[in-house]
Amino acid sequence: MSRTAAPNAGTALTARGLRRVYRVARGTPPVEAIRGVDLEVGRGEFLTLTGPSGSGKSTLLNLLGCIDTPSGGEIEVLGQPVAAESKARLAQFRLRHVGLVFQRFNLLEYLTARENVALPLHYLRPRPRGPETADRVDEMLRRVGLGERMHHRPDQLSGGEQQRVGVARALVNRPDILIADEPTGELDSATGLAIIELMEEARREYGTTLVIVTHDPAISDRADRTVLMADGVIVDD
Repeated sequence: MSRTAAPNAGTALTARGLRRVYRVARGTPPVEAIRGVDLEVGRGEFLTLTGPSGSGKSTLLNLLGCIDTPSGGEIEVLGQPVAAESKARLAQFRLRHVGLVFQRFNLLEYLTARENVALPLHYLRPRPRGPETADRVDEMLRRVGLGERMHHRPDQLSGGEQQRVGVARALVNRPDILIADEPTGELDSATGLAIIELMEEARREYGTTLVIVTHDPAISDRADRTVLMADGVIVDD
């Protein structure tokens, strides 16, 4: 299910024997969401993950994006083993290198769109300063079509507009890797296409690796490679 991959200088993501087990409640059997996944994603590659609901796609994204820790196996991000890192070190590593687009937006309701997009820059250490930082936030909001809405809070924005804020937030640090969970699910087809094109633009400009969960064949057709998951394993790569 692959086309010719884009040239890359090394590996962005590596998973070996990756497992994630959840303990739901005492007396109930554990749920094995990811069951021995092996995966390599080259730097600058555009990869889509697809499969039925409950197949483990979102869990795998959370592991690759360093927001969850595996129950077994190994993960390397940009050649660095991350499974044993502390939460604080992982958070800083993620801020510098990984952009995340969530299915549920995860915006802070009391902040404006502009303030939400600026959050990754605010928490980065050392914190970037100067007018260039503010200019980058404003430019990113303009590029997702929200230049006139940047001072609105999430409850003043539509679902599609909130998703665009989430995409702008994920890209503002010009990440090495962009991980997105159904980024066009709340968008009309024209806006969804514009968002994917913006991600592809980041890939061209900064060499960003794209890993996107989607059920949209139009997005998978644009990717270098599509990986199919079922029951916590990769069944076609």
